Amino acid sequence: MARGAAFGKDPGLQVRMVGTLFALGLVYAIFGGVLIAAMSNMGAVIVILAALLAFQFFTADKLALHAMHAQEVTPAQAPELHAMVDRLCLQADLPKPKVAVAHDRMPNAFAVGRSQKSATVCVTTGLLELLPPAELEGVIAHELAHIAHRDVLVMTLASFFASLAAMIVQNGIWFAGGDDDDDGPGILVVILVAAVVYVVSFLLLQALSRYREFAADRGAAIVTGRPSALAAALVRIQDGIKQTPDSDLREVGAVQAFYILSPRVKSGISNLFSTHPPTEKRIAALQRIETQLQSGRTAS
Repeated sequence: MARGAAFGKDPGLQVRMVGTLFALGLVYAIFGGVLIAAMSNMGAVIVILAALLAFQFFTADKLALHAMHAQEVTPAQAPELHAMVDRLCLQADLPKPKVAVAHDRMPNAFAVGRSQKSATVCVTTGLLELLPPAELEGVIAHELAHIAHRDVLVMTLASFFASLAAMIVQNGIWFAGGDDDDDGPGILVVILVAAVVYVVSFLLLQALSRYREFAADRGAAIVTGRPSALAAALVRIQDGIKQTPDSDLREVGAVQAFYILSPRVKSGISNLFSTHPPTEKRIAALQRIETQLQSGRTAS
């Protein structure tokens, strides 16, 4: 049995992850061709792109934790939190991730990492102060489900080229070589293609991001056997975010797509541009799972 299989298989998530990477791969292949044609030194472009991808792959989790001022905590520093993670990982047959705490009044949690063995689960101090143990367990199980499903890795890789395209749009002249080479596409063509790549990437990533939250909710509900606890936690977190001062939401950009609940809920952002599905729909899905569990059926 695969590690973390206790969180349940979600074929829909697997199809979406593969489909997202495949679709983005095609778009990026075209994008790369245009970019290489626009640059005078193809070798330099390839080296730069490879270096940026490697940097993203190996440091994305560290950068996210640093951005949120999170610090890894030991069992001695956070015994109850570690005990909860230990119990859930043992129950789900999942390698224990590193545990970190971010000193932030905003109640939230997220998971980052390249693999199940290198993952980190992070919670904010605001979350620890807000949730009772049963609801906190549901949140931790949700983050462990992301690790078990490996969607954190897919999101990290898929977001790299979207970020690169956005950077090229903002710095088109530099990326286009800043010359008037008539043999290659002009600066405006490069910027236009980069903009299209960014829009396509954004829409694909938003769709995957929203679906993976439903999958992680379902996984947490199966492992804990208490969907209602996670549903109650989502309500508390949403209310807590709305009460969080704007000054404490200023650094959420680096990891907002990885949070259990988007910090942007406070601004009432449109669902079309949200990284998360509406909380009401997630609660309704958890309520259906609760009904299935109570009737003796496995959630599907």
